[in-house]
Amino acid sequence: MTTPDTLWLTTSPELKLFNNSLLRNLSRQTSIAQWEYHQSLDEPSSLEIAVTLLHDYLKSRSKPVHLIGHSTGGLLGLLYAREHKERVKSLTLLSVGVNPGIDWHSHYYAQRKLLPIRRQMLLSQMVYTLFGHQPECTRRKLIAMLEKDLDNSASPHSLYKHVSISPIHVSVPLFVCGCQDDTIVDSRQIQAWQEFFTQNTTPELQSKFRLWQCPQGGHFFHHFYSETVGKEIIKFWNSLSYNSLIAAKSIGLY
Repeated sequence: MTTPDTLWLTTSPELKLFNNSLLRNLSRQTSIAQWEYHQSLDEPSSLEIAVTLLHDYLKSRSKPVHLIGHSTGGLLGLLYAREHKERVKSLTLLSVGVNPGIDWHSHYYAQRKLLPIRRQMLLSQMVYTLFGHQPECTRRKLIAMLEKDLDNSASPHSLYKHVSISPIHVSVPLFVCGCQDDTIVDSRQIQAWQEFFTQNTTPELQSKFRLWQCPQGGHFFHHFYSETVGKEIIKFWNSLSYNSLIAAKSIGLY
């Protein structure tokens, strides 16, 4: 059995279908697996537990992997790469700002505290924020999905607690992908990665950092423009392989 080169991290079981188009696109170029973190209503939200479980899965592998995650899945990748950089070949973040705790949950709970409206009405507004105008039947399905995601996702936020997470430094090649019209993780949050990574890493790692923004598509741009996003990710991976080849030739390995 072939060991996958790439691992997609999922912390939102209810919304994972929005990853499928990109996963299919990437699977044409590389072997890719999914790792899912499921959390019941009785369990406390703990990304530390998720990091431990992810390490239990990866520590038996002989080679490091490319990690990819969207939103809280990307945050999990950051936390893991910070602790276990030797097992991470590269990290690709989708809709993860330099303050990586920002997600749609944080926006939802902030608005719920400010706006005296029913939960269903606020979720309806979130559907429009995340997906734009949708037919009534689709809107209702999306509301139900978001409602379940509030209960089952590993997002650190709740009605009673809003978590602020400082920028996380990692010593692995990093590709940050955002979207110019994402109102959840806006362009400022994505662009700020450039300065943070430059200030906190070596020149060698800086050469392995890349930032790219999709012109449109919102928070789930990787679903709506999976082919475009897939090409950018493959381009990033190829650049790492090319740099490794050049480095090997410079020390006479080829």
